[in-house]
Amino acid sequence: MKRIWIGGLVLLIVGLLSGNGSAAAEVVVYTSEDQVFSEPVLNAFEAKTGIAVKAVYDTEETKSTGVVNRLLAERANPQADVFWSNDPVRPIVLHTKGLLTAYRSPNRERIPPRYRDAEGYWTGFSARARVIIYDRHLVTPGAIPHSVLDLIAPPWKGQAALANPLFGTSTIHAAALFTIWGEGRAKTFFEQMKHNGVRIATSNGEVRDLVAAGEVAWGFTDTDDAHVAVTEQKPVEVVYPDQDGFGTLIMPNMVVMIKGGPHPEPAKQLIDYLLSAEVEEQLAFSPAAQMPLGPGVKTPERGPMLASIKGMEVDYVQVAEMLEKIQPFLSTWVGYR
Repeated sequence: MKRIWIGGLVLLIVGLLSGNGSAAAEVVVYTSEDQVFSEPVLNAFEAKTGIAVKAVYDTEETKSTGVVNRLLAERANPQADVFWSNDPVRPIVLHTKGLLTAYRSPNRERIPPRYRDAEGYWTGFSARARVIIYDRHLVTPGAIPHSVLDLIAPPWKGQAALANPLFGTSTIHAAALFTIWGEGRAKTFFEQMKHNGVRIATSNGEVRDLVAAGEVAWGFTDTDDAHVAVTEQKPVEVVYPDQDGFGTLIMPNMVVMIKGGPHPEPAKQLIDYLLSAEVEEQLAFSPAAQMPLGPGVKTPERGPMLASIKGMEVDYVQVAEMLEKIQPFLSTWVGYR
C-alpha cells in the first residue's frame, strides 16, 4: 500500500509539472477596458492556453483611475500580473512611479514604434479616437461641429457635453490639449467652456446617451461609445474633429507587466496574446470597433481605419507628465475644490 501511495504521489507531481500543469496556472489582470469588450478576449485566451484568468474590471465612472489607484496601493505587495489599460497614458504614469517591469514581447515588433516603449515597459494595440457625436435632429447640415473649439462657440451655449475630465479618456484629451497649446491657452479654453455652459457628464457613455436622447445637441466621446449608438440606429452622426487643424486624438490600448506580480510567466503569455493580430481583429469586429495598429489585420468593411485619420501629434510620455500636473486645476474647474 505504501508503494502504491508513493507511486500515486509521484504521478500527481509529474502531472502538475507537465502538460496538466498549464491547467493549474493562472494570471491576474487589472483592466480599464470595458468588461463587455475585454471579457471575451480574456475568455478566448483562457480557452486557448488553459491558463485561468482572474480579471479585475474598472467602473465606467472612474476609468481608469480606479484600477490605477489600486495598483499604487498594492505596490508593496503586488496582486496583479498585467495591466490592460484602455488608454495610452496611465501605464506610463505607473512606469514613472516604478511599478512596471520591462517585457519585450515578440509580438510587439508588429506595432509601429510610436506606440511602444523602446525599453519594453509598455506597448500599445487596437486604438480608439476622441470623436464628436451629434444629434442630426438638432444639428443642421450647415452647422455641424468639427472642432474641439466648437465647445466654446456661442451658438452652442448649453448645447454640448463632455465627460468629467478627472476620469477616463476625457482626462487624456485635456492633458493632450495642455501639451499642444501650452498651459495659458488651455486654461483659458477651459474657463471659456465653463462660461459657454458645457454640460459635464459622468462618463463618455452618458455623453452618447444625452446626445442620442436629444438632451444636448452634441458632445465629445470615444469611437467605441459612438459606435454603440450608431449600431443601435440612434439619430446620431460621428465626426473626427480637427481634421483641418491639429488632428484627432488617437488612443491605443496599452498593456504592461507589473513588477513583482505573482505569475510572471503566464503574464508574458497574456501580453503576447493581447499584442497579436488575432486580438486586434477580434476588437475590430467587436462592438468596440477598435482600429488595429499592426499590419495585415482583417477589419470590418466599413469600420474606421487609422490610416484615413489625421491624428494629433502628441508624445504620450509628455501627455502623461501633463496629466499629473493639471489634476489640481481640473479638480478646481470641475468643482471638487
